[in-house]
Amino acid sequence: VQLQASGGGLVQGGGSLRLSCAASGIIISINDMAWYRQAPGKERELVATVTSDGIANYADAVKGRFTISRDNAKYTTYLQMNRLKPNDAAVYYCKMNVQTYRYEGAYYATLDFWGQGTLVTVSS
Repeated sequence: VQLQASGGGLVQGGGSLRLSCAASGIIISINDMAWYRQAPGKERELVATVTSDGIANYADAVKGRFTISRDNAKYTTYLQMNRLKPNDAAVYYCKMNVQTYRYEGAYYATLDFWGQGTLVTVSS
């Protein structure tokens, strides 16, 4: 399973960006989808999660400004980021908990997969 994140870029403070993350490969089902971010010199932190039923949770720092969503048919999650602040600048990573099938060994497994990260830069 591979995750491909996109949508990062440079935006002025107060602006908006929409990140996307699409999964591909052998996918039986996807449980939680999530977005994390990591700023320079800081640890990776959880930004938002969405369950398979569409229930979303957010870090306090982004509540009311960011919206996570998912399209199950496309194996894709989105992060709509509004009213961006300079301290939102980071590399954003998506993560999905995926049930997949392993041909080597012939078994099903539920594993976490990460995207490669997409850079968000916010100018003040």
